[in-house]
Amino acid sequence: MGWRRGGSGDGGVSRRWAVLLCVGSFCLGLLFTSRMWTLPEASEIARPNANVEEGSMPVAAECGSKKVQEQQDYKDILRVQDAHQDVQSLDKAIASLETELSAARSLQESLLNGSPVAEEFKVSESIGRRKYHMVIGINTAFSSRKRRDSIRYTWMPRGEKRKKLEEQKGIIIRFVIGHSAISGGIVDRSIEAEDRKHQDFMRIDHVEGYLALSGKTKAYFATAVSLWDADFYVKVDDDVHVNIATLGQILSKHALKPRVYIGCMKSGPVLSEKGVRYYEPEHWKFGEAGNKYFRHATGQLYAISKDLATYISINKHILHKYINEDVSLGSWFIGLDVEHIDDRRLCCGTPPDCEWKAQAGNICAASFDWRCSGICNSEGRIWEVHNKCAEGEKALWNATF
Repeated sequence: MGWRRGGSGDGGVSRRWAVLLCVGSFCLGLLFTSRMWTLPEASEIARPNANVEEGSMPVAAECGSKKVQEQQDYKDILRVQDAHQDVQSLDKAIASLETELSAARSLQESLLNGSPVAEEFKVSESIGRRKYHMVIGINTAFSSRKRRDSIRYTWMPRGEKRKKLEEQKGIIIRFVIGHSAISGGIVDRSIEAEDRKHQDFMRIDHVEGYLALSGKTKAYFATAVSLWDADFYVKVDDDVHVNIATLGQILSKHALKPRVYIGCMKSGPVLSEKGVRYYEPEHWKFGEAGNKYFRHATGQLYAISKDLATYISINKHILHKYINEDVSLGSWFIGLDVEHIDDRRLCCGTPPDCEWKAQAGNICAASFDWRCSGICNSEGRIWEVHNKCAEGEKALWNATF
């Protein structure tokens, strides 16, 4: 049956109404579909309530942003730590190579000069150098036999105990002495006989003399770093009492630092008047009269790290020597990136000072009398200092470095 134009008959729908119904249905369908499937804005999903200000960041987005930032900061910290460890490893590798070079140079000089090569050096060259914690060099003179004996029977282990100290704790202790102006003379033979008995000397290529202490200090560090691979090299006078375990623990706190200079730092006056003790012939280099020295460690006891001992060994021929050896050592580090560490436990007084500190649990590493630049009459009084201020033998063997 066909559609009729115009009106409608029974049971029929006009074409105009059919078209309108189709268009209306289509529009309703679009409206319904748009309401059902249109995705809300991301900001509307994150917004927890209608009270959040329009310009503020949604809470969920803010938390996520903080987590991402924290993760990035943590990664940056790890990168910095890794880089720092790489730099430290590189510094140690360079220092090790410089030490080996210095040792080879020392061996070559000994061979060219016809000097005898130390047995320790021969052993270290043949089987490889083991690592030690510290080398303690005790500065002594030909005339100081009584001082040496007083140290052997107080704070310095002897014989098998000293060897045990080297093997178990990595601590080397030697009396440091050179030779007389006439090599092979009676005083040299006396030291050789004493060394055969105790085997606790380190002989260096140096002519002994009080006014030549700067040269002796330089020769000691250069020789020690060629013989033993240690974290620290210590110089101490033979009229000073030392607590070895306390000293080792103090130094161990700085073991990871590449260039450290440890002692009781001072800055005394530059003395320009001839005839006075500690007269400085080169006083004019320090400016006007009344000026003071730069900061440096007092000479009774100080320690330097391996890098600095290697530096001295490599540059020993061009390092200037002042009349006072502690001033010389301090001058060698000017211009270098060196950390000066002032620790007053390295320069305590004799009893009652070190005794009171020991009773309070603050044991001294070194004790001496300032007015004597060492323990006054040390051959006898060092026993008193040892009895009242010593850390005890167990402290040494139980110590960890």
